[in-house]
Amino acid sequence: MARQVPLVRHRNIGLMAHIDAGKTTTTERILFYTGVSHRLGEVHDGSAIMDWMAQEQERGITITSAATTCFWKDTRINIIDTPGHVDFTIEVERSLRVLDGVIAVFCAVGGVQPQSETVWRQADRYGVPRIAFINKMDRVGANHQRCVEMMTARLGCRPILMQLPIGSEDKFEGVVDLIGRQALRFEDLSKGMQVQAGEIPAEMLDEVETARVEMIEAACEFDDELLERYLGGEELGAEEIRRGLRQGVLAAAIVPVYLGSAFKNKGIQPLLDAVIEFMPCPLDVPAITATDPKGNEVPVPAEDNAPLAALAFKLMTDPYVGQLTFLRVYAGSLKSGDTVYNANTQKSERIGRLLKMHANQREEVKEVYAGDIVAAVGLKTASTGDSLCSPSHPLALESLFVPEPVMGLSIRPASKALAEKLGMALARLAAEDPSFRVNSDEETGQTVIRGMGELHLEIIVDRLKREFKVEAEVGAPQVAYREAITKSAEAEGRYIKQSGGRGQYGHCKITVAPGEPGSGYVFKDKIVGGVIPKEYIPAVEKGARDAAEKGVLAGFPLVDIEVTLFDGSYHEVDSNERAFFIAASMALKDACHRAGMQLLEPVMKLEVTTPDDFLGDVMGDLSSRRGRVQSLDARSGVQVVNATVPLSNMFGYATDLRSATQGRATFSMEFSHYDPMPASLAQEVMEKVRAEREARRQGLAA
Repeated sequence: MARQVPLVRHRNIGLMAHIDAGKTTTTERILFYTGVSHRLGEVHDGSAIMDWMAQEQERGITITSAATTCFWKDTRINIIDTPGHVDFTIEVERSLRVLDGVIAVFCAVGGVQPQSETVWRQADRYGVPRIAFINKMDRVGANHQRCVEMMTARLGCRPILMQLPIGSEDKFEGVVDLIGRQALRFEDLSKGMQVQAGEIPAEMLDEVETARVEMIEAACEFDDELLERYLGGEELGAEEIRRGLRQGVLAAAIVPVYLGSAFKNKGIQPLLDAVIEFMPCPLDVPAITATDPKGNEVPVPAEDNAPLAALAFKLMTDPYVGQLTFLRVYAGSLKSGDTVYNANTQKSERIGRLLKMHANQREEVKEVYAGDIVAAVGLKTASTGDSLCSPSHPLALESLFVPEPVMGLSIRPASKALAEKLGMALARLAAEDPSFRVNSDEETGQTVIRGMGELHLEIIVDRLKREFKVEAEVGAPQVAYREAITKSAEAEGRYIKQSGGRGQYGHCKITVAPGEPGSGYVFKDKIVGGVIPKEYIPAVEKGARDAAEKGVLAGFPLVDIEVTLFDGSYHEVDSNERAFFIAASMALKDACHRAGMQLLEPVMKLEVTTPDDFLGDVMGDLSSRRGRVQSLDARSGVQVVNATVPLSNMFGYATDLRSATQGRATFSMEFSHYDPMPASLAQEVMEKVRAEREARRQGLAA
């Protein structure tokens, strides 16, 4: 079967934003105007097509990224609607890994909010070109110019206005198209389907010309021919302006800005036109590189006749067809029934069926090509980030960044009969979500689930009950503390054991030093002269790493540490990998105690929006939670407080804030960094952890 739509008319885009900026409503309008749906889905009443999970419909938020496909002016647009809540940041991360372009949605009142900055940085990580849509222009306090200024100041980007608003707040009627020099109004009676082009209001002519000059100058910066003609006084045509702007967008140097109100059905069609005009097709994106079995980097061209190269970026359990593996096909083609090679697991598997997804609805397809995003049925061993390729051309693509969990909960089945079922359900959920982890405490047998925040874990427990029919009891929230050393130190580990026959002998000397923040665990081999044979070096590395992961102070993972192996000895008969593993573990613990240790706690970035009347109460409460106020920003009768607060002091904050402000204040929170804890508090935490573990051990013994 031949490709139906040329690759040049493909767009793989996503929508990203802070929570409640209107991503899902914008996506619903896109589906309506492109003819995919024949009704306007709304988030507030649970009828949004893209928010199909029961938890999403009840809470009015997006929890999981949803994919769909639509057509606009003969162009196929694959869309992924991503969550805005920081607890589900992995959904944004894996979506951006496979997308070619992004629409960043901003609230015209809130402007650039904390999660706006987070998703923008994620897009920066993958170099994804962006256009911006300033939504909610009909709201009281809407200010597109302030939003543009915030984009420049907070995101470090260069926004270029493509439109100006006609009217403001509840008088918002439409927009002026700067390229076409015309006013666009969206008829309410036709639900915005009818776009009326007309004359620009006379009072806006000067403002329009000023903004248009800025836009044209930006376009000329990326096209020498246009620049020469413009400086020569020539009038540039609409297509020429678009050509220059497109080059700037593809270089991620500028961000075209569009205006509208998705809920009021205004501004969506010009946004769709912008996707076609400025967003890259797979051919416009620099070819990604893969690694062959010999370790060489190989370019992967976006061609149908090239060897298959696809990335599994998301797993989802479907109640009707089983596990779905979402794939981005970068090169080659794939048919139902084909055998693919997993470069990560080094196993071959057969593709059962290929499905084009529309949220949770499925449409079977027989073959997919380079540039397509599709769901595959039948892959049993594939995980998020795995590379699927042709068995005759093994290639490993770059995987994706997975954030570390910051919070945990102990969990146990409501009855012993559900223990096995709980274990299987948790394993399924962990396979779907790489930012969700399941750990067992070896000493106590307790199961601990870890995630990105309270809401993340709340959703996990809710899904256990609804989808997997497992009733579970959960403990109090636990903060994901970390341990770190304060200075360099040296130590040796010597493990010698004789038991009548062949003995055990392992001996190593190491130094430990504080690493760069965020560096995690780094191991260096400085052995010379073969004092420790090469075959035992990996065992030393694993032993030290295992000890670091289990912690030295209170059982929390040891981070930002550099371990250097520089000396040791071995016995020709008694030495083995296990002996060196144990010796390295002993050496690391001893070295860390000599280096001096401290407990690190996760610190959250907090933004609170409160009416002026309650500012004092909010500030006082934050101070009592060891919060540090970074800035205050006055916006249309409210105060926006930006602060950093330790996560351990933020449990139950939503309820306390509502009580203190009569329910009129709102907040958003995301992980910022790890900071050393005050010594007195660290001691309390360690004593509490030890007491809890001792109590559980005694309980098990009884």
